[in-house]
Amino acid sequence: MQKMPSQIIPDGTNANSATNEIKVKTAYNGEIMITYIDENITYENLCHEIRGICRFNADQPFTIKWVDEENDPCTITTQMELDEAIRLYEINRDSELVIHVFPNVPPA
Repeated sequence: MQKMPSQIIPDGTNANSATNEIKVKTAYNGEIMITYIDENITYENLCHEIRGICRFNADQPFTIKWVDEENDPCTITTQMELDEAIRLYEINRDSELVIHVFPNVPPA
């Protein structure tokens, strides 16, 4: 039986915010979840958001990757890498930022 994709809808707490939101398509464990993040989100807040979407425990390590314009997977582990993903999303006028989440951290 195939899982149906789920959708996370924003709660409207940023409805009056002047900043732009970015549509994020998160792929994890065979599911696709749609959510919206502020374009100025911090890496820490993105991790918190991902933890909630993927239902990870507080101590669960995970890896976030996004796919760039050349279809290369790029790991997001810092604010600078997140800012670059958002910058390219905006430059390319993409309809959404696609990220993939994995339930571990690759070995160093």
